[in-house]
Amino acid sequence: MADARLTALQGLGEVLDREGYSNLVLESLMRKSALAAQERAFCTALFYGVLERRITLDWVLGRYSRQPVAKLSPAVREILRLAVYQLLYMPSVPEAAAVNEAVRETRALRVASAAGYVNGVLRAFLREGKQIPTPRNALTALSVRYSVPEELIALWQKSYGEEKTRTILEGAGGPPPVFLRGNTTRITAAGLRQRLAEEGLETTETDLPDCLRCTGAGDLTRLPSFTEGLFHVQDLSSQRCAAALAVQPGQRVLDVCAAPGGKSFTLAEEMQNRGSLLAMDLSASRLRLVEQGAERLGLGCIATRQNDAAQFEPALGVYDRVLCDVVCSGYGVIRRKPEIRYKPVAAASGLPELQLAILTASAGYLAPGGRLVYSTCTLNPAENEGVVNAFLARRPDFALCAEPVTCFPAPAGGDGFFYAAMERRA
Repeated sequence: MADARLTALQGLGEVLDREGYSNLVLESLMRKSALAAQERAFCTALFYGVLERRITLDWVLGRYSRQPVAKLSPAVREILRLAVYQLLYMPSVPEAAAVNEAVRETRALRVASAAGYVNGVLRAFLREGKQIPTPRNALTALSVRYSVPEELIALWQKSYGEEKTRTILEGAGGPPPVFLRGNTTRITAAGLRQRLAEEGLETTETDLPDCLRCTGAGDLTRLPSFTEGLFHVQDLSSQRCAAALAVQPGQRVLDVCAAPGGKSFTLAEEMQNRGSLLAMDLSASRLRLVEQGAERLGLGCIATRQNDAAQFEPALGVYDRVLCDVVCSGYGVIRRKPEIRYKPVAAASGLPELQLAILTASAGYLAPGGRLVYSTCTLNPAENEGVVNAFLARRPDFALCAEPVTCFPAPAGGDGFFYAAMERRA
């Protein structure tokens, strides 16, 4: 597993020191590596585990390192984080192997002069029983326990209260569950479950029609049923959001920020592939993902167009349904993209203005009597209720269909999500 550790270290450097996106970095590394399947799984667990548990790991290192963690060289810091993560969260890895490999990694990463230091820190941690000292401050204690920055926890406590914040924190880490949406234009949910079972994939039903939860999922894209377009991967909360649009066969539907396409696919399936769905996105390369997915699923009602969602284009005409899933801070999906949690809360302060601009432009495409859904994958009222309320104050011809919905993440449930369905008065 030595190469798996070095690959994980390379990926951590690209994300933490060069601000790469974790999913793209890992995808690139896996594509270039010659790791066997077991090594790939180990590398992935290390990579995402260290990213997710960085605050906890640094708290531990701060107790045993003579130097402040922030002042360590990037290579030494990531070597120590990787080793401590194995010692704390990977009981299948022998302690001696975690320590010895960390020392070996100092030579591989050309910081051999730090070998004794790395060995000493890790041995001291082991001698004291791998203890994680509990901070005296309650907020700091939560931050260390769940590896979420204090300012983000404070935002949630103020917005949702202590109980809901605990729920969010419990669902903020660990391997995220995998949900599928059956392609109802080709197969029933029962038929898909049987087919996946034949291919060795166990699934369970959810309370949402045609949505299945996978257990022990591997690379789903290798399954024949995936190649045949019998399903696509989409989180449970995202599927709930799509259902709120209440599309009907034969309608004209617009998805203004569509890539990579999960909601567009679900909507097209609910439309029975009848009518038209225009999937737009600012990124031409990401739109190709929508096109490829629609072709695989046989959803010919989907067309694509590169477009800036914040700019209204009257030539696009009017639609019966409009989905406005906007760019956001992403606090609802930090278990999938753990690096998001470490961005300063202030970095999201300018997003509501952009989100309101996108929502306002999107409303211009909706026909009287039509329905629009505004959604985000974040847990931040300023980006959610705040934007919806500001929009409704400007547009008295729009009204909520029901109370907006906030989905809180759960270890075996969907991601954090927000959506609000609105109708345009005739």
